[in-house]
Amino acid sequence: MARILIIDDDIFICKAIQKQLANKGFRTEIAFSGNAGLKLLKEKSFSLVLCDFRLPDKDGLEILREVKQMDTRIPVVIITAYADVRMAVKLMKQGAYDYLTKPLQHEEIVSLAKQLTGTTKKSGSSDVFEDFLVGENPGFKQAVKFAKKVAPTGMSVLIEGETGTGKEYVARYIHRNSSRKNKPFVAVDCGAIPKELAGSELFGHVKGSFTGAVGDKTGVFQQADGGTLFLDEIGNLSYSVQVQLLRTLQEKTVTRIGENKPVKVDVRVIAATNETLTRQVEENNFREDLLHRINEFKIVLPPLRKRQEDILFFADHFRKLANEELDQQVEQFSDDVREIFFRYEWPGNMREMKNVVKRAVLLSSGEILSSRALPEEIVQFSSVQTFPGEGINENNQEQTLKKLTSGAEKEIIIKAIEAAGYNKSKAARTLNIDRKTLYNKIRQYGIDI
Repeated sequence: MARILIIDDDIFICKAIQKQLANKGFRTEIAFSGNAGLKLLKEKSFSLVLCDFRLPDKDGLEILREVKQMDTRIPVVIITAYADVRMAVKLMKQGAYDYLTKPLQHEEIVSLAKQLTGTTKKSGSSDVFEDFLVGENPGFKQAVKFAKKVAPTGMSVLIEGETGTGKEYVARYIHRNSSRKNKPFVAVDCGAIPKELAGSELFGHVKGSFTGAVGDKTGVFQQADGGTLFLDEIGNLSYSVQVQLLRTLQEKTVTRIGENKPVKVDVRVIAATNETLTRQVEENNFREDLLHRINEFKIVLPPLRKRQEDILFFADHFRKLANEELDQQVEQFSDDVREIFFRYEWPGNMREMKNVVKRAVLLSSGEILSSRALPEEIVQFSSVQTFPGEGINENNQEQTLKKLTSGAEKEIIIKAIEAAGYNKSKAARTLNIDRKTLYNKIRQYGIDI
């Protein structure tokens, strides 16, 4: 049976989770601090890490990075309070698999543990990642059509879309409908790999080639030989690793770090990004020749907020899924919930909606799901009347950006970009956010630069 690591400084929560998981046959280990949890990870193998975001010695982001540095394949689930949901979405972008909000629901923990450790198998008719749910949005229908067209070819594919829009699912769909379908599909989140270990993760290394290389390692290119390699968030790779990647794609060989012997590999690469790589090329953050190599065919996935005709379609699907997983009988959404779903912008897209609906179903006691079961921040967001900010200058943009309503936030971003002479990197620094976040905001609000 799978072993699960629980990291939380609240003894009561740890014991409660441990008891619930033990009742379902899971082996568990408990750590009451981040350092203690990392020590256990070095000593034993785990199939899943459940980690509280706020710990006395480290936060969830630090734990996530160090776990991924040890082994990128271990799923990490963050436990957070309502006020930290936005941070949880950010953590998912950094490589966290999912998040659970307090107060914890034991059925939800068990269901997630079964799913992530492979101890339960959902039927193809009930899992959104096994069925290709297209909806009615013309943009997504076009993406599906493109995926079907390119799947049988050997072309490299670049998938563009925000976090949670289904980029990996589309990549798997392409793989399953290609001549490589009986060979490996290997997925790598480039954004979750520490920059100094990216070369080792992709190409492998030999023992002693660098500090910490205690044994030989086979890179993901060799693991995917004959099949498909999915490189998610490829824009996060450093320039030096981009050079190695380009050479590997051109020569169809891979050379492990610390070794001079190239090895032939036959891999189809599907890359994905939540940024526009052409902008990164313009700012000298991404190699143009590598972009041409991975972008033989491009597929763009629209965000959920631009798929209004599909909002209730997907929400209803996730409701049915949650009913099945949690043994609930929620039959429909109340009118106010439907309105909230339409108003909310879903920054985490499909992944966020699935989590929100699942938790709301769990908290519902009747057949109709009401707004009382929804996270407070979603209800509040949907009730706020947006308005442009007035009297906000460059000196207080940093402090106010995260507090403003969406309309005011858009206004501030526009002013910051204009004040920076349309230099987006400078504007991002002024707003105290990273460049990627600024690009996401530009797309989110449809700002025409």
